[in-house]
Amino acid sequence: MFRRIIRCGLLALLLLPALGRAADVQATLDRDSVQLGDTVTLNVRVNHSSGNVQAPDLGALNKDFEILGTSQNSSLSIVNGTATSTLTFGVALRPRHEGVLQIPALTVAGSQTAPLQLHVTAASPTAAASAGADVFMEAQVEPRQAYVGQQLSYVVRLYYAVNISGGSLDTPQVDGMDVSRVGNDLNYDAERGGRQYHVLERRYALVPQHAGQIDIPALNFQGDAVDPNDPNSFFGASTPVSARAPAQTVQVRAAPADWGNAAWLPARQLSLTLDGWPGAGSGAQVRVGQPLNVTLNLQATGLPFEALPTLSLPSLDGATVYPDKPVTGTRDAGPWLVSHRQQAFAIVPERAGTLTVPAITLNWWNVLSDRMEVAQIPAHSVTVLPAIGGMAAHPSAPAVAAATNAPGATPPATTVATRAVPWRWLALGSIGLWLLSLLGWWWWRGHGRSPSAAIPAVLHAASARQCQQAFLDAAMRADTAAQVRTLLAWARAERPAIQHLGELAAMLGDDKQRAAIAALQQRHYAGAPVADDGAAVAGLFKHGFVWRRDDHADADTDGLPPLYPFKLR
Repeated sequence: MFRRIIRCGLLALLLLPALGRAADVQATLDRDSVQLGDTVTLNVRVNHSSGNVQAPDLGALNKDFEILGTSQNSSLSIVNGTATSTLTFGVALRPRHEGVLQIPALTVAGSQTAPLQLHVTAASPTAAASAGADVFMEAQVEPRQAYVGQQLSYVVRLYYAVNISGGSLDTPQVDGMDVSRVGNDLNYDAERGGRQYHVLERRYALVPQHAGQIDIPALNFQGDAVDPNDPNSFFGASTPVSARAPAQTVQVRAAPADWGNAAWLPARQLSLTLDGWPGAGSGAQVRVGQPLNVTLNLQATGLPFEALPTLSLPSLDGATVYPDKPVTGTRDAGPWLVSHRQQAFAIVPERAGTLTVPAITLNWWNVLSDRMEVAQIPAHSVTVLPAIGGMAAHPSAPAVAAATNAPGATPPATTVATRAVPWRWLALGSIGLWLLSLLGWWWWRGHGRSPSAAIPAVLHAASARQCQQAFLDAAMRADTAAQVRTLLAWARAERPAIQHLGELAAMLGDDKQRAAIAALQQRHYAGAPVADDGAAVAGLFKHGFVWRRDDHADADTDGLPPLYPFKLR
C-alpha cells in the first residue's frame, strides 16, 4: 500500500509540468484599419498537444463590435512522433463606432492572447454607392509621398451587391514603378450608402524607381451579374456589369543629396544581428584550426530582399573567414513586405590569443520618422586556445628568430625548446622500437648486413610517402574530409610544426598548390561545391610539396585572403 502511494505521488509530480503547460495561442486581424460599416475577421489560433479546447469568451467585444458569426477550423501535424493540433476560431466583427477600438486579451486553453487595435474611420460613400450602383470600385495608395525605393501599399476594392458569375479585374501597370502582388484576396462585407455589399480586396506593393510625379492609372472590372430570382439565369442568361477604380497620383522624392555611396535603404523598420558567437557564460571553447560558425541577419520592413546589401565580415587579424551561400526571401506582413538576408560564415582561427570582430554598422532611412538611423552590432571578442594535441600557437619563423637574437629573449627561446622535447623523445622512441623490430626481422631472415646507417632516412621517407599516397587517393575520390586529414598528416610528416592548412599554404612556394589548398578549405569549411578535377589536384602534388626557399612564410603573408571585404558603413 505504501509503495502504491509513492508511485502515485511520483506520477503526479511527473504530470505536473505537462498539466501546467499552457497552450500556444495567437490572435490576429485580417486588417488593421477599416471604415465604419465594414466587417473584419478576428482569428484566434491555438496550438495544443491534447485535450478539448473551449471557444474563448467573446463577451468583452460586445461593447465596440457586433459579433456577426463564428467558425472553427482544425488541423493535425505529427513531428518526430509528437502530434500537435492547431485549432483556429474565426469571429466576424462589425465596428459600432469610429476611433481606435481595442480588442482585449482573450483567455483560451489556459493562455491569453496579446491585445490588438483596430483603426475605424468614417464611411465615405462614393457617388456610385450613393446612387445605389450594384457594382463599384475604390482604390487607395499609402503613403501619398515617398522616396525612391520605398514600398507603397496600393489597395483595390471591388464592391458588389449582386451575384457575379465571372469577371476580370485589371492588373496595375505603372510606368516608373515595380509592381508585385501582396498576399491573397480578402473577402468581407461592408456597408456603403445604407446598402450592404460584398467586398473583394486585392493588395499590391509598388516600389518607385525614379523621383517625380508618378500616376497610377485607373483599373477596370468587367463581369457578369446573375439574378437568382430570374428563371432565365438557369439557362446562362446574365447581365454585363463594369466598374472603374479612380486613378491615383504619388509624389516621389530622391534620396538625400548627402547620403553618399552607401546602400540606400528607405524602410519602415530594420534590424542587424549576429548569431552564433560564443557568450561569456556559455562555456564553449574556441581552438586554433576549429571553425567558429556565426551568422549575420538583416531584416527590413517595407523593402524587397533584392534591395538589401550583401553581408560580409571585415578582415580579421589571426583568422580566415569563409562565407557560406546566402539565404534571402520576402514575406508579407499585412500590406507590407518583410525581407531578410542571412549570411553564415566559418571563422577559422590561425593562432592562439584574443580574436576580435570589429563593430559593424549599417545606415538606413526611417520613412516613418523621416530621418537616418544606424543599425549596429558591437565588437565581439573571444579567447582562442591552442590546438588540441599540437604545439601552442607561436609567431612565424622570422619572429621567433628575431626574438631569440634580441636582448632578454632567453625565456621565449627556452619555452619553445621545452615544448619541442616531448615530441622529440616520442620520435626517438618510435625510431628505436622500429629499429629493434627491423633488426629482429633481418636476423630471422639471415641477413648479416647492418642497416643502422640507412634506417632513419628510410623511415622518414616511407612515412611521408604513405601519407602522400593517402592524400592522392582521397583527391581522386573527391573526399574533402579525407583530403584535409591526409594532407595535414603528410605536411606534418615533413614539417612537424605545421598546425593547420593555412600555415601549410604560407610555407609553400607554388601558387597552384596554394590555390588548391584554398579551394579545399572553402569546400571543407564553407560547403562550397566540388568543382576541381581530382586528377588535376593529384597532379599538382604528385611530385611532393614545393617548399619556399627561405623555409618559412613571411610575417605579413596570410594563408588565405579574406573573401568579400565588408562594405557596410
